[in-house]
Amino acid sequence: MNHRLAAAAVSVLVCVSALAAAPPFVIADHSTSTLIGKATVDAIWHANLPEARVGKIYPPNKFGFLSQVVGGLVGGQTCVVTARAVMLPRTSPTRRLVWEPVKSSAVFDSKPNMTAAQCSELAAEKLKEAVQSLATSLVKT
Repeated sequence: MNHRLAAAAVSVLVCVSALAAAPPFVIADHSTSTLIGKATVDAIWHANLPEARVGKIYPPNKFGFLSQVVGGLVGGQTCVVTARAVMLPRTSPTRRLVWEPVKSSAVFDSKPNMTAAQCSELAAEKLKEAVQSLATSLVKT
C-alpha cells in the first residue's frame, strides 16, 4: 500500500513539474531600436501578459506574440509613436510565427516638445497599453 501511495505522489509531482515547466511564449519584436530597446520590450511583455492564464487557452506551442513600436521625433520636437501587439499562430513542423493575426491591439500617440528620452518613455508606455489591451481581449481579468 505504501508503494502505491509513493508511486501516486511521484506521478503527481511529475505532472505538477511538467505544468510549471511549460515553455514560455515566443515573443518576437520588430521595433525601432533607437526608440525602444529589446530589454524594455521583453520586460513589458512579461510584466503585462498573464502567461499562465493565456497559456491555458492558447498553448505556447501553437501561439506566440509579436510587437512593433515605430515612430520617433518629427521635426526634432514632436514625438509620434505607434505600438502594436499581436498574437500569431505558429506553424506545425517548424514552430515559426505566421503572419495571420489571431488578436491584435494598436495604440497611437503624438506629443509636442519632447526629447529623445521622453519619446522613448512614451513608446514604452504605448507598448504597455497595447500589450494590456491584447491580454484583456485574450482572458477575462
